[in-house]
Amino acid sequence: MIRTAAALLMLLAVAPLRASDAPYVPTPMSVVDAMLDIAKVGSQDYLIDLGSGDGRIPLRAAARFGARGYGVEIEPHLVRGANAAAQKQGVADKVRFEARDLFDTDVSKATVLTTYLFQSLNLRLRPYLLAKLQPGTRVVTHEFHFGSWQPDQKITITAPDKPYGDPRSDVMLWIVPADFSGLWRVSLPGEPERELRLEQRFQMLSGQLGAQPLAEGRVNGRSLRLVVAGAQTYTGTLDGDTISGEVSRAGAAPQAWRAQRIKRGRMDIDAGTETPFQSGSPMGDSR
Repeated sequence: MIRTAAALLMLLAVAPLRASDAPYVPTPMSVVDAMLDIAKVGSQDYLIDLGSGDGRIPLRAAARFGARGYGVEIEPHLVRGANAAAQKQGVADKVRFEARDLFDTDVSKATVLTTYLFQSLNLRLRPYLLAKLQPGTRVVTHEFHFGSWQPDQKITITAPDKPYGDPRSDVMLWIVPADFSGLWRVSLPGEPERELRLEQRFQMLSGQLGAQPLAEGRVNGRSLRLVVAGAQTYTGTLDGDTISGEVSRAGAAPQAWRAQRIKRGRMDIDAGTETPFQSGSPMGDSR
């Protein structure tokens, strides 16, 4: 069961997923391969597929890359078929499938998470995924996005075996961001300390360093990139409440910099149901 704080209470009031909420439509194999490629799946990955259908995504990840996998599916007959396929393909030691509600699934160990779900289900999942998945986890969807959480990468591929609509599909990648929001004390060799104020909405940062506003700010997993006044670029990695990295300035060699968080903020992961861009599919859900 989900036991997170206030941002996730909305999920507790939602009825369990029904089969009719997510009708099964197989993901074209060209899309499966594109999803695994955009996530850069490798042998060290643990892939969780929410709404795994016949199991083709975890099965392909295991057979092609040696990745471990876990699929959850609401239809028991599809789960039986997927586990049988894992035995037949010789990857049953790497992947398994269970019949269960995707909203009652522990996703915290995933390094890659895949979905092919209705827009409405993705939006219900969004706060749970951001709370449970570790920073740096790659999330990949076919066709349907996460509303105002914009993808870090999006590609459109040809899918001649697509069972409906235009024979093209959008594949989107998100990198789960660490929370950098709050007040920081920045140190550079030979310079006075300055305050860095960061506000964060998903992977986007805004704020100011001293009196200088940020021109750009972005998070990728536990890493960040800040551009200040167009001439200084700070890159760094988060470890607990410490950022360590380098700052590049025009005409000067890169310098080490460090920041210590002195007051925590909270990343904005609003639980709205907005859909700011269309992904190009006339259908709802599939798995």
